Amino acid sequence: MTERVDRLVRTWIASEQEQEVEEAASEIAKGNATLLDLVKSLGEYLTAEEDDLRTKGVEFLSLVIAKCPPEKLNRQSVRVLTAFYCGKLEDTETIIPALKGLVTLTKLPAFASTDAVEVIKAIFEHVKMKVLIQSQRFTVFTVVDNLVARYREALKALGDEFIRAYINLADGEKDPRNLMLAFAIDRVLLIEFDVKKHIEDLFNITFCYFPITFRPPPNDPYGISAEDLKAALRGTLHANPAFGPLAIPLFLEKLTAGSPVTKKDTLDTLDICLPIYGPAVARENARKLWNCLKLEIFQPTDSVTEEKALKTTQVLIQTIYSADEGTKGDSAEIEGLAKDACDECIQILREPEKSQAQHAIKVLCAFMSTTPSVARFTLARAVPHLVKLFLNPDELPNRAPTLRLLADLIEASRISTTGDPEVLPEEGNVPLSPYKDEVLGVLTVGLKTPASALPAIDGLKSMVRTVALLTDEELGFVVHNVNEILQKDEDESEISDATLDLLCTISSFAPAHVAGNTLPLLFTALPDVAPSREAEADRVRYWRTLAYLKKLCTQSQLFETLVVRLSTKLDLVCIPSAPGEERPADGLEPAAAYAHSILKTLADVLSVKIEQGHPDVVKYIDRLVPRLYNIFFYSALLADGRNMPATDPRLLAVAAQIITLITQTLNAARQETFVKAVFTAYLGGNVSQLAQGIQKIPADTTFAPLQTNAPTVQKNLVVLFSAAIIALHKEVSLPVPDERVLLNNLLQWTVGGAENALQREAIVHLISAILNRHAEKLDAFLSTDTAEFCKVQIFDTAIPVDARRNALLTFTWVTKALLVRGHPTAMSNVDRLFELFDDEKVNWDAARAIGRIPGPDRILTKRNHAVIRILYAQKYCNAVLPRIVEGAKASQSTRQNAFLVALAALIKSVPKSTYTDQMASLMPLLLRGLELPDNEIRASVIDTLQAAAESGGKDNALLAEHASSLVSMMLKNSLVAQTPSVRVRVSALRYLATLPDVVRYDVLHPQKATVVRELAKVLDDPKRAVRKEAVEARTNWFKFTG
Repeated sequence: MTERVDRLVRTWIASEQEQEVEEAASEIAKGNATLLDLVKSLGEYLTAEEDDLRTKGVEFLSLVIAKCPPEKLNRQSVRVLTAFYCGKLEDTETIIPALKGLVTLTKLPAFASTDAVEVIKAIFEHVKMKVLIQSQRFTVFTVVDNLVARYREALKALGDEFIRAYINLADGEKDPRNLMLAFAIDRVLLIEFDVKKHIEDLFNITFCYFPITFRPPPNDPYGISAEDLKAALRGTLHANPAFGPLAIPLFLEKLTAGSPVTKKDTLDTLDICLPIYGPAVARENARKLWNCLKLEIFQPTDSVTEEKALKTTQVLIQTIYSADEGTKGDSAEIEGLAKDACDECIQILREPEKSQAQHAIKVLCAFMSTTPSVARFTLARAVPHLVKLFLNPDELPNRAPTLRLLADLIEASRISTTGDPEVLPEEGNVPLSPYKDEVLGVLTVGLKTPASALPAIDGLKSMVRTVALLTDEELGFVVHNVNEILQKDEDESEISDATLDLLCTISSFAPAHVAGNTLPLLFTALPDVAPSREAEADRVRYWRTLAYLKKLCTQSQLFETLVVRLSTKLDLVCIPSAPGEERPADGLEPAAAYAHSILKTLADVLSVKIEQGHPDVVKYIDRLVPRLYNIFFYSALLADGRNMPATDPRLLAVAAQIITLITQTLNAARQETFVKAVFTAYLGGNVSQLAQGIQKIPADTTFAPLQTNAPTVQKNLVVLFSAAIIALHKEVSLPVPDERVLLNNLLQWTVGGAENALQREAIVHLISAILNRHAEKLDAFLSTDTAEFCKVQIFDTAIPVDARRNALLTFTWVTKALLVRGHPTAMSNVDRLFELFDDEKVNWDAARAIGRIPGPDRILTKRNHAVIRILYAQKYCNAVLPRIVEGAKASQSTRQNAFLVALAALIKSVPKSTYTDQMASLMPLLLRGLELPDNEIRASVIDTLQAAAESGGKDNALLAEHASSLVSMMLKNSLVAQTPSVRVRVSALRYLATLPDVVRYDVLHPQKATVVRELAKVLDDPKRAVRKEAVEARTNWFKFTG
């Protein structure tokens, strides 16, 4: 095997290929050769007279060792190699490969402390850093780093000799990669070695790099950022307290004369260093530091530097006073910087309206989060001063700014007490406790005046959020006082919003006060009878009250009260007080509007509660839903030609929303019980299990809304039927013998029973929801009944066009339900819709349906527990879009327009990412879509083009290609004479305004004069919104130059 090693050595000396190194290491690893064999084979090269051969010999040895398994290098081998490499450090030609070998050796388990001492001495004696290039110096630092990391005690034993030699070695290094290692070594030496005699020298070789101004070159392969260097250097600067006396003057110099970036860096570094340098150094330099920091706080160049200066002030105070915290009592007087700075700030606060007062209060607020004694001292000086200032009759105009300063201080006090949330402060141990009566007093007075109300509310909010500060009785006092703001008729929305926010904060932990004091006031403000049409002020008042309740009553206890009180109001508004009493016709609309507002309030609060995951929503399936059904059933059954507000379809829509929201939160078992009651009422006519309330529904009335001859007011109630079903879990079985029969009956009802769009949409949504959950059980319905419905109700040209369009809507929702869950029948249904493109009466409706099928809706959603397959819209688009594009290009005019309609509808329905890569082929078709006589299609096409333009960036090649056509089409669509639709005109003008930002000037230049001239005509458009967009677009084109 010696011959093989010899051959590998000779080959490498000649070619220097990596392969020979790998093979040599492999031979040693397998035991076919030993290190001794390798050294023998290299013998003539290791001792050669020629510098090049000698260097190559040592290089090969180092490369092979680096790839050898550590167990192949025993103690004797390592000792011999160490001595060999240390000897080679004397040879200027072999110093580099020798260092590489030492990098490997110093990591080996067999490397000993004695070797470490030998290596470090050899490096110090023979290595001259200033003659080495960066990568070679990096190798030296790597060896030293390995030794310091693994053989610290041996190096410590060298004492001053090691420290002095290392300082000489590291002095003057400039490369960032080497500095990262040097800083790490420096930090260890400063923390663990005895460096007292050399502290000034170490200071010189570290602080000379502060502040770091390094900027990495573009595409830096080493990935060292300025932040990495700063962090490494800071680790060194705060490694030893002895740096303090030397470092502080340097930091002061940088703060005084440095650039903004240097100042920020200095402030961040001081935050880390001051606690290590200790209270003595901080106290000695306190006044000088404060003078520099004060300048950055009271005359800030930017807000970031100001924040950092405040943080450094906090650190300085903490460093000075935290050591004394345990030794001095609470009552001990604060002396030194904290007292002087506090006095300065109090002096400035004598003029609270001046801008300097804002900076002064920030300093005092910063003091609150330093030490408990400083926080108490700050409050003892500042709070009485601000309270006295507020109560001074001469300072009456300055009450608002005074309260703002006080509110900021209270918030800072609150933040200073937010420690462990599980541990409550001891009674009386909250810093603000001694002054809470006076503070509560001035804040309460401040509430009475609009100018000072906002800061007063902010101050109160901070007080109620301060743990263990206010008693329960005091919380009640706060609620009582802020209630007065809500009772005022003035529309001070900002103040009332802040008041509601405060009450919401209180209700989150003490709802009894809001429930007992605030809610009764608000409910009293709601009338029992709807205000008349003429009583506009009363109407505004109840709108405002309901808005207050909506924001206030999300907490479970308050929501329960809201439901009870608003349900009662709803009964009073919707149901006549005496049987047979009829409401005047002119009072019906106001009553319906009032009832609608009440229902909308309940729906909005429920939405918020569900969004926040409140568990109490579930119980309102028993407490609210039956009352709603009762009101609407009772009104429909007893209407009989009389005016009843609850028969208004708009009220039914909101009630349906409430029922669906509550049903969403139920588990499958509870939903099943509820659905049985719903089906018993709607299919069996027995409403007693579903509808419960004050009004008792007479037993002799007939409830059969799904009968074709039922009154319209009863048929409208199918909205509430659908609302109960569309949010069911997939596991819930419908209480009917055969779901196919049910769906077929509902399908036929949409044709023969539904009288208006409200009824038809409700049943269509119901069919869609059932199909989406249970399609696997309904193959016969899908293959036979749906096909028959399609043939008879859609394809039969003898049927009236409106009826065919209604049937198309039903068929669209059936297809949508299947597509969302990934059912194969969905695409078969789409094929049928394509077949209608030859039928001029309904081809556009079929085209719109194809485009709308994958679009988002509020029925088939995750929240409603629909079965949804991932990426269904993208898969649909990939299947249908090529067919639409092909048809639009190849078809004759009638079919071609239908394909264009389908394209416009589809791109509006699906995510932009599904068609972005096909915009080049879609653009000509979209331009033709702008000529279709349908405003909705035009608007959606322009919206698509707008989205493509905004996402395409500057110099959009596709837009440049079609620039002339786009400009002429948008100008045409922006003129009122040619485009009656305001929405289309506004969209076209917005697109025109965007073009100069995304297309080069040389492309658009030929159109500029035409655009500016034509847009001048649009400036006379009758609609203000259009004129506004025209001004914007024309200005953009005017400014557009090469």
